[in-house]
Amino acid sequence: MSAAPTTPEQLAVRAPIGLLAELTHRCPLQCPYCSNPLALERAGAELPTDVWLDVLEQAGRLGVLQLHLSGGEPTLRRDLEEIVALAAKVGLYTNLVTAGVLLTRERLERLASLGLDHVQVSIQDADATSADRIAHYANGHARKLQVARWVGALKLPLTINAPVHRQNIDNLPAIIDLAVGLGAHRLEVAHVQYYGWALANRQALMPTRRQVLDSAELLDRARERLKGVLLIDFVVPDYYARRPKPCMGGWGRGSINITPSGKALPCHAAETIPELAFDNVRSSRLADIWFHSPAFQRFRGTAWMPEPCRSCEFRAVDWGGCRCQALAFAGEAGVTDPACAKSALHEAFRQAAEHEAGEPARQFVFRNPRSAAHL
Repeated sequence: MSAAPTTPEQLAVRAPIGLLAELTHRCPLQCPYCSNPLALERAGAELPTDVWLDVLEQAGRLGVLQLHLSGGEPTLRRDLEEIVALAAKVGLYTNLVTAGVLLTRERLERLASLGLDHVQVSIQDADATSADRIAHYANGHARKLQVARWVGALKLPLTINAPVHRQNIDNLPAIIDLAVGLGAHRLEVAHVQYYGWALANRQALMPTRRQVLDSAELLDRARERLKGVLLIDFVVPDYYARRPKPCMGGWGRGSINITPSGKALPCHAAETIPELAFDNVRSSRLADIWFHSPAFQRFRGTAWMPEPCRSCEFRAVDWGGCRCQALAFAGEAGVTDPACAKSALHEAFRQAAEHEAGEPARQFVFRNPRSAAHL
């Protein structure tokens, strides 16, 4: 039996809305901004089918509503059909987050028949040559567009996920047009967030401040123009912000991430914080992890905050921003997020971005184990 929440702090914590299931770190693409850790988990360490199915049953009982099937490339798992079918059975809304390049129409139809609710296809650019260069995968862009069309033909909701950075941001108008042409319900334009592989490639990816401001204005106009046609979400880059974004809606507040080997994390990059130890779903129950794990409680709420966060009027809005970003830039996870204008490091944070954006872009360090060995 999982222990119920007992302290006032635990009682104030609701069940996670979403569960991000990173089924594998294997992926045919080698995107230089990938959110996976530099130390990619090997296939032999991945959770077996029965453990994933048990985790999903626990998630349904816990009150999780949304299941995001991701990776790496989740379609590399031969048991994806079993996972989707069980998720549907226990009442989870399933979202397949895929590069698309390995999907066949037959498999997509099979997944839809088993209860798949939504498909999210990533693109690297609207221009095929640029997209394939960024993904380091020949003819990948054309395959993605075909999969997106199949999604529409099967009447499944489609999201186009478009990570943007200095090497594709000027094609944002064409990316918006592409999403409309594909019949997407939603377009997520997400400026690259600098953890993991993106941090290793920060100089090659960092846009200028002008590019960021122009992209925000462009998207505001597009939202108005396409109201009722395409929902556009926009994730801004922290390096040019004045206030931080809430990490995953707040650390340990609304989402739980399970790695391929079963580690339960409050966010994608939490493993970069050396002081934290993470429970594994092989040996711990999901509810126990969510309510009682020291890693989930470490930065949950506001009690952990230093000044100026502790007395800030936005402390229960941004929840202190990003702990992994604080670690990456300041060397300590518990300090004020340097994206915040109240941080003593904010000006240095901004200057670092402007300096790197002003330099010629370096060559990408592509996401693969060989590259990781040299970082």
